[in-house]
Amino acid sequence: MKKSRIFRKTFFITLFIKQNKWHYYGVLAHTLALVFHLVKNRQFKMIGAGFLHDIAKPIIAFQDDKDKMTNQYSFHNHEELSFFIIRNWPISLYTKNLVRYHYIIRGMQKAKERNQINKYKRMKRSYEKLDKDFILDLKIFMKYDDLAKKSIFKSAKNS
Repeated sequence: MKKSRIFRKTFFITLFIKQNKWHYYGVLAHTLALVFHLVKNRQFKMIGAGFLHDIAKPIIAFQDDKDKMTNQYSFHNHEELSFFIIRNWPISLYTKNLVRYHYIIRGMQKAKERNQINKYKRMKRSYEKLDKDFILDLKIFMKYDDLAKKSIFKSAKNS
């Protein structure tokens, strides 16, 4: 990974200020909100992944022509790069896998909606190899990740 990618304006904007229409805040605030919701809802084994799941986003952030028009950012394959960054760290395989696969359910939904059949099939093959209990945890993690996209530390009464 090039150090020059960390010193780009895009890195700091996406880390501290904004991401895209799905996230009201930068990566740091979103991450802290996710960890808040995980702790509040006693999902303690997911906290490590909560802190690390979007670690690569500011590094790979970019703007295509559409993003420039809307003043937003894209983060293609951020979960794979996040996993790549932490793959040799002395943390649990569970945390590494939650980071790696935290977007797979949403990714399959989007690929299907956009009629990206090959991408959908590739993701589906990976998804089908996952343990059923782990898939349940992915769904729980996604719930709190989604909650953290729209609110910083707003109470989740239905969680």
